[in-house]
Formats: sequence, C-alpha cells, structure tokens
Amino acid sequence: MDFDMTPYFEQYEQLSAQMDQVFEKVKGQYPECVTCKTECADCCHALFDLTLIEALYINQKFNERFSGEARDRILEKANSIDRQIYKLKRKAAKDVQDGMSEEDVLTALAAERVRCPMLNDSDLCDLYHHRPITCRLYGIPTAIGGKGRTCGLSGFKPGEPYPTVHIEEIQNRLLALSEALVQDMKSQHFKMGDILMPLSMAVLTTMDNAFLGLTADGEDAGGGGGGDE
Repeated sequence: MDFDMTPYFEQYEQLSAQMDQVFEKVKGQYPECVTCKTECADCCHALFDLTLIEALYINQKFNERFSGEARDRILEKANSIDRQIYKLKRKAAKDVQDGMSEEDVLTALAAERVRCPMLNDSDLCDLYHHRPITCRLYGIPTAIGGKGRTCGLSGFKPGEPYPTVHIEEIQNRLLALSEALVQDMKSQHFKMGDILMPLSMAVLTTMDNAFLGLTADGEDAGGGGGGDE
C-alpha cells in the first residue's frame, strides 16, 4: 500500500477515544445499569458492518499483530463466519423482494447471533484495544432509525429517559472520513467511500493498491497499454 493512511487513522482513533469517553460518562451516571464485564461476550455476537476507514484500520492492526498459526486460525474462523453472514444477508435481500418490510428485515437481522472471529476461546477479544466503535458503545443506550436499543443484559429499562448515542451521527462521521480518504488518495474506485463490510471480510481482504484503486508508479491509469503494432 503506497498511500500513507496515518492521518486518517489518527482521526479515527480520536473519534474512538471520544466514544470511549461517552461510554464511561454514561457508566458513571448509571453504574447499576451498565453491566459490562470481562468475559461477557454478548456484544461479540452482534451483526454489524464496518465503514471503509474502520475496515482499513482493523485490517492493518490485524496484520501487524498476527502471523503464523495464530493468524491462520483467525482467518479460518473469519472465512467460515463470512460465509454465514453472506447467507444471512442473501436471505434478508430475498425477504425484501418477497414483500417483507425493510424494518422487519432489519429487526430480524439484529436478532441474529454471529460469533466475531476475534473472540477467542476464553471469550476475550484478540484485538480489544483496536475494536470497532460499535463494540465500544455496546452496553449503553443507542438509537438507530429513531429507535432506542441497548444490551439485553444491561439494567436500562425500556421507556425510561437515558443519555442516548445516535448511531447515524457516528456513522455519518465515519462515512465522511472514508470519503475524504478516497478523494485524497485519488482512488479509481470513486464510490469506495460508501463501502460497508463485516469484520470477517475486513480481516480476510488483501487491502493493497489494487483493492484501493491506486496505480503503481508509471502505470497507465486507464489500464490500457500497447506500443506500436
């Protein structure tokens, strides 16, 4: 990868740190409701996608940390999980085509349980310090599409007013950062900033220049070639 993503990753880390602060603030206000603890892996079975900036960040941290047999084991898990997620999403698309409302389809998907490939046999995250923002907010009240949600193991009561994180606002900031990255690196994949993918795909994908839509030095951007005939 020829493009230096450090400034974009630093912005992402700043946003992650802000979300950590939000979590700790809510936990401090409602300690009896936030029941997160070591080896509680409920959030590690939630089905969600990463934006491009998150996927690139996770991919880099995974490749920096793991090698050899440990890496192979995680990739094997990720491959199996990715196939499972693909089947769930294909079914969801078919349900929409068959007339099921998008709201009902999303509700059904939210109820699915898919074990994260980074969750080890001790129910601990192998990439905890670099986990996605969704994971960092799990356990406190959030809202998606105007509907409040929280962990079913928490002590938050339905219908009660609590400080709530609006996920769309966070998602929009992540998409904007992803779009800025795509524009600044002059990717040929103009719509790449809209990419969403599960964590399993993020660790499986080779995110090289070809994936990013970058051309090597001296390479024809048009992909054509040929000298005199």
